[in-house]
Amino acid sequence: MTRDALKTDGAPDPSVARTLQGRRFLVTGGARGIGAAIVDALAAHGARVAVVDLHAPASPTAWPFVAADVTDEAALTSAMEHFASEGPFDGLVAAAGIVPQWHSPASIDLDDFDRTMSVNVRGLVTAIKVVAADMTSGSTIVAIGSLNSWKGDPNLLSYVASKHAVLGVVRSTALALGPRGIRANAVAPGPVATEALLSRIDGRAAATGVERDTALARSAEATALRRLATTQDVADAVLFLSSPQSAAITGHLLPVDGGML
Repeated sequence: MTRDALKTDGAPDPSVARTLQGRRFLVTGGARGIGAAIVDALAAHGARVAVVDLHAPASPTAWPFVAADVTDEAALTSAMEHFASEGPFDGLVAAAGIVPQWHSPASIDLDDFDRTMSVNVRGLVTAIKVVAADMTSGSTIVAIGSLNSWKGDPNLLSYVASKHAVLGVVRSTALALGPRGIRANAVAPGPVATEALLSRIDGRAAATGVERDTALARSAEATALRRLATTQDVADAVLFLSSPQSAAITGHLLPVDGGML
């Protein structure tokens, strides 16, 4: 399911929009940024969506929401009980994650390292544990990985370590749940100009001397398409991996980066 499935005004084409009609999805980290775009896209394509996030959505939504820390198994289990009356979920999108401040291996704050690994890895594993037990054949799991799931970064050791681990979790989950007909994949966004990324760029400007517009332009120039991926691009990839159109795809990482080759 790609941008071709959208009319020019951004609305789903009714001829293809109901691929996920009636299927239930849980999106962790779905209150803002990429997660919120995924929630909107799933709902627009016929899915019923529930959201778990540490913070409430910035604006009111029609989607059921429970505030919970994805690293807390008891809290996430309680959230599942809140949604239980509607039956098991057919899909999980694990979008909860954090990006730490820049650091070198010599200057890394190990408490920050532990927090990054806890949210980005333990949070994913916890979500899979509490959701997958009741999933049935045909269900899907999609994690938000990163280009840093396969490459390094001299300034983000802890983030890179966590996103490498995300890919390992996805591949192991695909092998473990495949016999039950459950697929697990990840998407790997490149830089996406969310409020969180823009805030990080602004915060680094004093140290780097690179202002926001310049940083974004340089990132765009590093892609084959000469543009950054958008939250909608990432949401489209998640839709594809959550739909029957990807029925034979599991254990894979799908880059959504404009071609950072």
